[in-house]
Amino acid sequence: SGEKGLCQGGAQEPDDHSDRAPGFLSKGLNTFLYLIHLLKFLITCFCFVIMWYCVQIEEKKTKQFNPFRMHCICVCAPTQGFSESPDLEFEYADTDKWSAELSELYSYTEGPEFLLNRKCFEEEFRTHVSDKKWTELDVAQHRAHAMRLLDGLEVITREKRLKVSRAILYMVQGTFAECSSEAEVQHWMRYNIFLLLDVGTFTALVELLNMEVDNSAACSSAVRKPAISLADSTDLRVLLNIMYLMVVTIQQEDPADSPEWRATRETFKTELGSPLYNNEPISVMLFGMVTKFCSGHAPHFPMKKVLMLLWKSILFTLGGFEQLQNIKVRKREELRLPPLPEDSIRVIRSMRAASPPASASDLIEQQQKRARREHKSLIKQDNLDAFNEKDPYKSDEPREDEDDNDDNDNSMEAEPFPMERDEVMPPPILHPTSERVNFPKGLPWAPKVREKDIEHFLESSRSKFIGYTLGNDTDTVVGLPRPIHESIRTLKQHKYISIAEIQIAKEDEFQKTPLSGGEEDVEMCSTELLYQGILPSLPQYMIALLKILLAAAPTSKAKTDSINILADVLPEEMPTTVLQSMKLGVDVNRHKEIIVKAISAILLLLLKHFKLNHVYQFEYMAQHLVFANCIPLILKFFNQNIISYITAKNSISVLDFPYCVVHELPELTAESLEAGDNNQFCWRNLFSCINLLRILNKLTKWKHSRTMMLVVFKSAPILKRALKVKQAMMQLYVLKLLKVQTKYLGRQWRKSNMKTMSAIYQKVRHRLNDDWAYGNDLDARPWDFQAEECALRANIERFNSRRYDNNQRNPDFLPVDNCLQSVLGQRVDLPEDFQMNYDLWLEREVFSKPISWEELLQ
Repeated sequence: SGEKGLCQGGAQEPDDHSDRAPGFLSKGLNTFLYLIHLLKFLITCFCFVIMWYCVQIEEKKTKQFNPFRMHCICVCAPTQGFSESPDLEFEYADTDKWSAELSELYSYTEGPEFLLNRKCFEEEFRTHVSDKKWTELDVAQHRAHAMRLLDGLEVITREKRLKVSRAILYMVQGTFAECSSEAEVQHWMRYNIFLLLDVGTFTALVELLNMEVDNSAACSSAVRKPAISLADSTDLRVLLNIMYLMVVTIQQEDPADSPEWRATRETFKTELGSPLYNNEPISVMLFGMVTKFCSGHAPHFPMKKVLMLLWKSILFTLGGFEQLQNIKVRKREELRLPPLPEDSIRVIRSMRAASPPASASDLIEQQQKRARREHKSLIKQDNLDAFNEKDPYKSDEPREDEDDNDDNDNSMEAEPFPMERDEVMPPPILHPTSERVNFPKGLPWAPKVREKDIEHFLESSRSKFIGYTLGNDTDTVVGLPRPIHESIRTLKQHKYISIAEIQIAKEDEFQKTPLSGGEEDVEMCSTELLYQGILPSLPQYMIALLKILLAAAPTSKAKTDSINILADVLPEEMPTTVLQSMKLGVDVNRHKEIIVKAISAILLLLLKHFKLNHVYQFEYMAQHLVFANCIPLILKFFNQNIISYITAKNSISVLDFPYCVVHELPELTAESLEAGDNNQFCWRNLFSCINLLRILNKLTKWKHSRTMMLVVFKSAPILKRALKVKQAMMQLYVLKLLKVQTKYLGRQWRKSNMKTMSAIYQKVRHRLNDDWAYGNDLDARPWDFQAEECALRANIERFNSRRYDNNQRNPDFLPVDNCLQSVLGQRVDLPEDFQMNYDLWLEREVFSKPISWEELLQ
């Protein structure tokens, strides 16, 4: 049109010599446009040649060239093997099913003891009661016999006491010989346990356990033995079995429970968390057993049973994850903080798993498979778009601002590319509308902003636009452009103040004003009582737990200096047949898995409850875990074939309690032991993995020095392998750990792991102004890590000294009594030699010295 206008302008004035200039410009413009188009065409051809050459190089490595490979590279990477593991129907909870928790108490080696317990009970029962069965007696007769058994625990003879303990254990096990089904066994278990608790059996058991722990003769005998077996811990195992079954059963709530049972449950819960047993909670006594075992002074302790009872005691007295959420909501209301943006438990349960990104080994394997194929199917280029991956977080409705052909390169959900299969691509299958799953739009988590982030944003904005800073002022926006005002308003809308920030601010105030700050109102809840009980020896407890965790980890190698955790699983006589050896092997592996499950649950529960009670209690425990090398230990645990660990079948269902005491046992064969059960995964192993990942997140969150430990120990490839487990909760905590260290891993790692980066964006909570994906943040710069840990340790020591160490208080800050009457009225105990020479003291110190009354009055 411009050219036409120029020609028209020239035709209007033919005599004017100015028409030559427009003609000259027109020819120059055409030439310029032609050169631009030619240059664009050459650049496009050059890019195509380079891309084609790269594809040829890649295909030469496999000695096969595929012309359709070009579109595959542009559209989506090959993802065969992504869905090799199916979605795991796993629901995370405080514990497994009640029946599973009961069965894990016993090792398969203890099977013959069930009949021995029954025999001891029947001998005691027949002595005092007629030929009636236990289930045929009335409540008064039940109570009378329970009292007789309780009296029998106080006899001096050790053999008699053990016999009565086994009779009580048979009652706690539900008097299974008189039951015909597992449900009936569980019914009589509940009845008998509440009956025994009502007559005071648990207190007597704690006293007996204390006596067995302090039995120096048994300890010295076990130390001298070259090999320890089940027989060395018989008394302890019987007592711990009774106590564990009582705690687990009473903790189990049932809508059909009577009001008396509910009141008994609450009373028992309070007593279990109070220092009523030997002036300390029972959990502290069990922690003492753990440290004594790890020190080598008591190698015969049945450590699996001790840890399981410790876990259930902490869970019962402090509460599980639902109770933690309720406590958090209540504390935020008391501190007048805004409510939580969402219920994290419900959000996690509603998330779905994603397929993991392909590893380098998977890609190499795919290329080798393609190289072996002789027949290749030719397909039309247009049909390739039909097999592109679908984003599970997008709605089925198309969006106007999205290109249909650009299907989420960075999503973790992907289908195998059709050229990777030995079949001609079929047409796309259209599913009915009823079968389609509509996913909600948006991200699962509401974003959060810390006060520190707002301050940092304002400081950088002021420095950029004004040239000066105002310290911690987050309200003054004078001189800043309007978009900055909008940004600050958005940040403040999503500001999140945690309970820990309030607790730290209050503690700083107490430290600054020890006199005017007043007395701190400490709620003496079960968590506070437990912390006070374990505070003097908390470092030793953490080291002991990690030692046992290391010995139970499947990646640990047997060493001569490692502790023996198999004392309560190895029989007196070692197996002589292949079947017995296989059964013992399954038992040992199951034994270690249960220990890992118990320790991971103990550590996670303590960290979460301490953090809610006071953040410095949490930091004290977390710092000692870090000092004891907990971070590399957990990474070592995950440095294995994690899918094989989660799908391990180290259980023999026909030998589990209570199935084994009710049904006829089939004959075991080597084939049945190898086949295992039909479960898709092992609940306890997946539970342990999630717990360990949560512990690792707790230890490293907002701690740059500990995040650098993840980088130094090369945790990224280990954690990426854990993404192969298709379980949403586990993937979430793995992605959280990867997110905190992406800024330290370098640009090349981020470029080659874009699917992982996309999954982090989809699943992990966003912190506004968090530059996690690019590494431009100040936090990514070199850091004085030692100073960070030392400052935290100094704050923790000041907190513990102020609140718990009464002997170390500064005498200048102690209150002074200024009342003359109260001071003179205090009774002072004088030493005997002073009383005998009181007259001489009066003469020397009072009467013989002149007193100037005028000076005294002045």
